[in-house]
Amino acid sequence: MNSDAVPLLEVDQISKQFPGVRALHQASLTLKRGEILAVIGENGAGKSTLMKILAGVQQPSQGRILVAGQPVQIASVQQALDLGISLIHQELNLADNLDVGANIFLGREPLRNGFIDRQTIRAEAQKYLDMIGLSVSPETRVSSLTIGHQQMIEIAKALSVNARVLILDEPTSSLSARESEKLFQTLRDLRAQGVSMIYISHRLGEVQALADRVTVLRDGENAGHLDSGEITHNTMVRLMVGRDISQFYARRKRVPQEILLQVDQLVTPTWPQHELSFHVRASEIVGVAGLVGAGRTEMLRTLFGIDQALSGTVSVAGKHVNLQTPQAAIHEEIALVPEDRKQHGLLVEDTVRRNIGLPGLRRNRHFSGFLNSTAETNAAETMTDRLAIRTPGLEQVSQFLSGGNQQKVVLGKWLALRPRILLLDEPTRGIDVGAKREIYRLMEELAHEGVAILFVSSEMEEILGMSDRVLVMHEGRLAGELNQDQLNEESVMQLATGGVVSV
Repeated sequence: MNSDAVPLLEVDQISKQFPGVRALHQASLTLKRGEILAVIGENGAGKSTLMKILAGVQQPSQGRILVAGQPVQIASVQQALDLGISLIHQELNLADNLDVGANIFLGREPLRNGFIDRQTIRAEAQKYLDMIGLSVSPETRVSSLTIGHQQMIEIAKALSVNARVLILDEPTSSLSARESEKLFQTLRDLRAQGVSMIYISHRLGEVQALADRVTVLRDGENAGHLDSGEITHNTMVRLMVGRDISQFYARRKRVPQEILLQVDQLVTPTWPQHELSFHVRASEIVGVAGLVGAGRTEMLRTLFGIDQALSGTVSVAGKHVNLQTPQAAIHEEIALVPEDRKQHGLLVEDTVRRNIGLPGLRRNRHFSGFLNSTAETNAAETMTDRLAIRTPGLEQVSQFLSGGNQQKVVLGKWLALRPRILLLDEPTRGIDVGAKREIYRLMEELAHEGVAILFVSSEMEEILGMSDRVLVMHEGRLAGELNQDQLNEESVMQLATGGVVSV
């Protein structure tokens, strides 16, 4: 058989189970010699898990991998490198205090008479820099390079270990348009030299311009494959989102009231080139959709005073407010349930009572300044009952609760302060279906009580099932706003991936 007819890399029916989570189910793909294969899908579709399996970071629960037609076991990163498979992470992994040549050969330095052979490093590094068309001296310190050039150094580093397959995970997420175009030309040149690439990106315009073929994952399974003539923005979106929404969200009719939160031309530190303007009314649930890195969490952090806004104004109930600190936000009756409950939401080694009482320490105190433990206990009991927190008692250490009950404790500590505006960042991440349903019920209940809710979610079902309106973010800007009559998966994904929605 002609060796060119045999795929360079083949993934055959790969499945991966984590405790309580099915990350991949019989996923398959093929990569030919000298081609760029794009792998796309929504957040949580299984892309990263599959790439980690190929790179030897994780092992599959079942299925097989073939390289040049031969079954292989990839039990470690080193075994993947030995097979010519190199994963270039979204977060660059360079030693910026060393020069370019030292980074390319870090851990594999050639020696002469027992000492590092710097002359060979410079000569060999220059060869790989020429291969990718990067006009940088091997003796240049990495810290002086742009992010775009550092991305190129990562590619040169991969080529120096004779990589036949490059896996690029969101390689343009931190690059300017000019740097991105330079990277694309480098990838095209490498393809012409016979290097194969798997390209992961949420930017479907890049995929359309660069990929020879596309494999789409959805919920850990193959959703479809597209050849070059079939790759269009609309086709990719349809394959990414093509599933039914379960009847999981018991919505009751609500009439939004006065505007409680008004944001005008807000500029966050992460995306200083974009202004954000929107509003949220009392008794309204507004979802914030977008892909990873779109700026959703950064917006909530700025509204809660964790990050300092560069410019713009925020009004609460018609009054301009200065949200320079979380204390200022709490004073304006704003609460934030953060994305990472264990790192930012809970003192995991402390009790349920202490966690729920933490934001109310100033309120729950005697005139003498000492803590009013009775008031703290009453608040904890009220929240435990209202949220149905399953715990042996208020003195239970929080780390021994289930993920869903930990999340309820985080919600409870803020609800005890009776906020007017509730900011929720991925409120159901990592919790089971039953706990999700209870949090959805609570969101509905709070909206009926007049609370204005602004919530970020990467789960499309949540966005569609819970939102009265949806703000869609793309690369730090508001790409569009969808009312309920415009709201569907395809419209959200079109905006989230840089497309437009016809009204």
